[in-house]
Amino acid sequence: MSAGLWLAVGLLGQGMFSARFLVQWWASEREGRSIIPHSFWYLSIAGSLSLAAYAVYQRDPVFIIGQGAGLAIYLRNIRLIRRQSAAPEAWRDGAV
Repeated sequence: MSAGLWLAVGLLGQGMFSARFLVQWWASEREGRSIIPHSFWYLSIAGSLSLAAYAVYQRDPVFIIGQGAGLAIYLRNIRLIRRQSAAPEAWRDGAV
């Protein structure tokens, strides 16, 4: 891949990563309280994967480690959301 294409991958990742805050702000304003919508986590994953790919291309270990650690957290949150959706009563009662 050309350097220009890798730059586009990095910029796309940064755009998705930044958009997640706009999504969170908009959702919170709609609800009138602070919330984190599921789309926040999906944008976090997509942005982080793109930025991690760009970081590997740039061979930047600090950037790679930072995106890798964040990615683990975002994936864990999606797993918790899916588990909660599968058994909402158990979560509400504190059994999980």
